[in-house]
Order: sequence, then structure tokens, then C-alpha cells
Amino acid sequence: MVVGVPCTAPLSDSTWILPFLVAMRPLLSPTPIRQILTVCLFSLLCAVSAQAEGGKTIPRSEISKAAYQRLEPQLEEEMQKKNMHLGQPIFVRIFKEEKELEVWVKKDFTYELFKTYTICTFSGKLGPKLKEGDLQSPEGFYTVSPTALNPWSDFHLSFNLGYPNEYDRLHKRTGGALMVHGKCSSVGCFAMNDLRIEEIYTIVDAAMSGGQEQFAVHIFPFRMTWDKMAKNAKSPWIPFWENLKQGYDYFQGHRNPPMVTVEEQKYAFHTFRPLLFGSDLTAPAQPEKMEYASAIPVAKKEDVNIAKREEIKVVKRENTKVVRREYAKVDKKASKNRKTL
Repeated sequence: MVVGVPCTAPLSDSTWILPFLVAMRPLLSPTPIRQILTVCLFSLLCAVSAQAEGGKTIPRSEISKAAYQRLEPQLEEEMQKKNMHLGQPIFVRIFKEEKELEVWVKKDFTYELFKTYTICTFSGKLGPKLKEGDLQSPEGFYTVSPTALNPWSDFHLSFNLGYPNEYDRLHKRTGGALMVHGKCSSVGCFAMNDLRIEEIYTIVDAAMSGGQEQFAVHIFPFRMTWDKMAKNAKSPWIPFWENLKQGYDYFQGHRNPPMVTVEEQKYAFHTFRPLLFGSDLTAPAQPEKMEYASAIPVAKKEDVNIAKREEIKVVKRENTKVVRREYAKVDKKASKNRKTL
């Protein structure tokens, strides 16, 4: 099942398109002509889907309308300085540690950074959300459609991130109604001040009014450089973050959000575009990467068991006996690791 897609055409009744292209991928050689044909076919199918479905209504309130009317001239002027236009497709990245939300705008075949907004606050600490009530903000790959917009929010303006996604449900993570919103107050959400959420909401409204059916939101614990990974190498979430880093590197290299699926209980990333900008994923060994590689074995031997125990606690209510057996296995492995250290 597709978690996040770069296609901006309506897909609610045409979800066969992207799995179809993924299935075709092994049959396509990396020759330039076939790459061009693949992109053309993909664009054609998206266009046909959009024409068949038509646009969806964007929810608007008096607050969102007033914000749009007030901010449209300013945002259009700012975008024109970067050869962008309000209403072009967008992509959003969130970094917890840096407390930053990036809005990227599509230009031709790639996305360029328009603006970085400071996040007023988010709840919890670095690491994914596991269960309802843990006051933790999510990490992962999500998509936002018009139905997720809430211009009547008690927190000024908001949009739902779509947690839990397929990956979260597969790992039995619970909770919901996690938003990007205003009022600078958070219980598991990413809270902005009202002026910043008005700008972001206006950009989202314009993009969806311009034909973008949904946009991707990628949420990371921090900027996923090897240096940052090394500094956090003792975290129990390192295996999960290594998986997130793959998606981070795909965008760094392609400047396009990859198509995200879930395969073998992990995120998987697919793209038909050539690598344009290089990325950490394909870079040769660097001092930061070697430092990370030397730090990570310690984390994997002992600290990762903590994360496994946390996952077990989440499932505990559903099947106590099974959980106890699993916990015993993990604890036994942890004991063996401690003996070898």
C-alpha cells in the first residue's frame, strides 16, 4: 500500500496507478529514453485521473478566507522573487530537534525551498509516537488531503497529518488527531504561532485550489546527517531512524518526494527520476559517517532492546501472554549482549 506519493493528480479512485508503475519498474532499463517514456506515462495517467475525478472542495472559514485575502499579495511577491508562484504544488518537512517546518514549492521537475518556519512547540521527545496518550509527536512519512484541513479549529487553523499511517498501524501504534496548528500549544501536535499557521494554511489552500490533490509531510527527529546520527547513536530508535534517513536522502538526492510504501515492516522508497543533486545515501565514506559506524554497534547491542521493550508495552493490553513470552526473549538477548560487552 502506498503511504506517500509525488503525483499531484486526484488518486482516491485511481490508486492502482502508482502500484502499477512500481510493478513496471523491474522491466525498465536505466536508459534515458525509457526513463523519459516512464515519466511521460506517469504524467499522462495522473492527468487522466485528475480529469476523471475533478477537483475537491477546499474547506474554508471566515478566518481562513480573511488570512488568504490578507496574505496572498505578500506570499505571491515573495514567491516571484524565487521564480515561484502561489498555487504550485508543495511539500513539507518537519525537524523536531531544530523546531523547523520547511515549505518546498515545485518548480518544473523539482522542488525548491520557499521558506523555513519556526515551530513554536511540540510535545514529547525525539522518537516516534507509540500509543494514544503518550503525549508524543509522530515521526515518519504522511500525506495530507483536503479532508484533513480544518479552518474551524479551536487552535486557529490546522491540518491533520494522517497519523497513524500504514506503517504505524502495522506496528500497532495508536492515537490520532495529530495536527499542525496554531495557538502555540501542543499535546502531541506541532504548534505554530497564529501568523505562521496562517501563512502555511494559505499556501496549502492555494496549492490544493490549483489542483494538488494531496501533499507529503515528512517528519524527522533531526536533520538526518551522519554527524547527527553519530551524536544520537545510543538512542534505542537508531534502527527506525536509519530507515527514516533513507527517505531523507532520497529527497536530498532527487529534490522530489519519493513514493513511500511499506515493505517487510519498513518504509520503502521508489522514484523514477535520475539522481540530480547527490545525497548522503550514495556518498563515499566520510569522517562523520565513519564516526557513526564506530558508534552504532554499542547502540545495537544493548540500547535497541529498550525500544523493543517499549513496543511490547504498547501491545501488552491486547495479548498479555504473548507479550510476556516476547519480553522474555528480548530480555534474554539483552542479557547475552551485556555479557559480551
